[in-house]
Amino acid sequence: MAFNLAEALSSIQTQADASDWRDAIRLAGAGLVSGGATTAAYTDEMIDAVEKHGPYIVIAPGIALAHSRPSPAVLTGGLSWVSLATPVEFGNKANDPVTVVVGLAAVDHDAHLQVMRALAGVLSDGPAMERLRTATSSDEVRAVLGELAAAAA
Repeated sequence: MAFNLAEALSSIQTQADASDWRDAIRLAGAGLVSGGATTAAYTDEMIDAVEKHGPYIVIAPGIALAHSRPSPAVLTGGLSWVSLATPVEFGNKANDPVTVVVGLAAVDHDAHLQVMRALAGVLSDGPAMERLRTATSSDEVRAVLGELAAAAA
């Protein structure tokens, strides 16, 4: 059975305002915290990872997968979704600016790969991605992701 992003998301924020990439990651991190997946320390770890390794988290045009290594700050696996009202630059020449930040808290490498596979399916569907970028409610985001998961099953 395909991994269902709609069911896995513990937090969805649409048309959010972020002043820069750090702020965008903080929004995704706040969603992980509010969903009970991480402590606030994990948000700092996600920002530190980009500061150390560059904007590798910008995995496709307009999409960032904010994450860090599994750590004691990860309480359980979790996902958050943030679409931005105004895109922000992460410093990734190929894929900036970013309009969607998915926060990922993984307890192990297998969980990370499972999410990456599910995201790849979403990213490959241009019309669905456009609907996700312009969604104005969490219900809209869940509906689009649910349709994609059903089609992949």
